[in-house]
Amino acid sequence: MRYAVLGTGTVGRTIAAKLASVGHEVVIGTRDPKATLVRTEPDGYGNPPFAQWLADHEQIRPESFADAAAWGETVVNTTSGAVSLQALEAAGAANLAGKVLIDIANPLDFSQGMPPSLNPVNTDSLGEQIQRAFPEARVVKTLNTMNSQIMVEPSRVAGEHTVFVSGDDAGAKQAVTDLLVSFGWPESNVLDLGDISTARGTEMLLPIWLRLWGALGHADFNFHIAGA
Repeated sequence: MRYAVLGTGTVGRTIAAKLASVGHEVVIGTRDPKATLVRTEPDGYGNPPFAQWLADHEQIRPESFADAAAWGETVVNTTSGAVSLQALEAAGAANLAGKVLIDIANPLDFSQGMPPSLNPVNTDSLGEQIQRAFPEARVVKTLNTMNSQIMVEPSRVAGEHTVFVSGDDAGAKQAVTDLLVSFGWPESNVLDLGDISTARGTEMLLPIWLRLWGALGHADFNFHIAGA
């Protein structure tokens, strides 16, 4: 399967590397590949320059958002939630049409400082906004309620814990579930919440997730829904 991962931050790099490790062809999309590759300073989160990471993952190649989305059979949105719609617009509606679009982003709003709030929230979600903006894409929200390392290595958290999926297309959700199983998630721990409007709930877990991170001092934790 050909996967286009949009976004070169921590989540994008982690997902792209995992996809390649389980045998998929992968490109990673950015707004301006040349500008991304010439950066020599760590990003705002302290990650090494993208070119340094790419040198260690030679099977993955960088492309523009549009070229990546056109090439990929499945598209994964790992961009910052505040710019996800713009990034997907740059990817192009025609390049997303008919494809499973896995949305891992969260609509964190840092405009009022830390901790961030959510925008949208309560009556809408980023997942829904993406589905409305790209009605021919098959949007599935998942993996947005945990640290990126746990996304691809669920065994980092001991015992049973849960990954959620939300989306309008049953076939797309099954395809995403199959991918999660290939990442190491037991299928019994994948909880289908329903249509894409249920992404409101998973996005609204972020405020408590951030506070748990602060209280615990680490991010190796996840939510477990007993009796799921």
